[in-house]
Amino acid sequence: MALYSEKVMDHFKNPRNVGVIDNADGVGEVGNAKCGDIMKIYLKIENNIIEDVKFETFGCGSAIASSSMATEMIKGKSIFDAMELTNKAVAEALDGLPAQKLHCSVLAEEAIKKALKDYFDKNNIPYDTKQFPDCENCHHCH
Repeated sequence: MALYSEKVMDHFKNPRNVGVIDNADGVGEVGNAKCGDIMKIYLKIENNIIEDVKFETFGCGSAIASSSMATEMIKGKSIFDAMELTNKAVAEALDGLPAQKLHCSVLAEEAIKKALKDYFDKNNIPYDTKQFPDCENCHHCH
């Protein structure tokens, strides 16, 4: 059995939504010092719909594939639907990740949620803080 699924390899070799959105409505950046992965997500939002999403990821193939898949999963969705994205859903959409690479899907979820939180903060949209990762104190980011 191959270590990586065909979907992981496809999203690694042909990542979707790579780049930067100038004047993004929300930006989220997370990193994992243990493995060196850094993800930055940019959101363009109109009428609570994610019209565009881009990412920059410095990291392994699983990190790039997770970023690519996660952006595909939230593009065109409402900000509230995007809040429901989980790392498990990202990993499943990639037809699985090796156990030692599951943290990459966690980083993708956290980067998206951090970008959404940035959007909520900029627009004074109330939210429950428990919906967002505490990136300053989590084990994934340090």
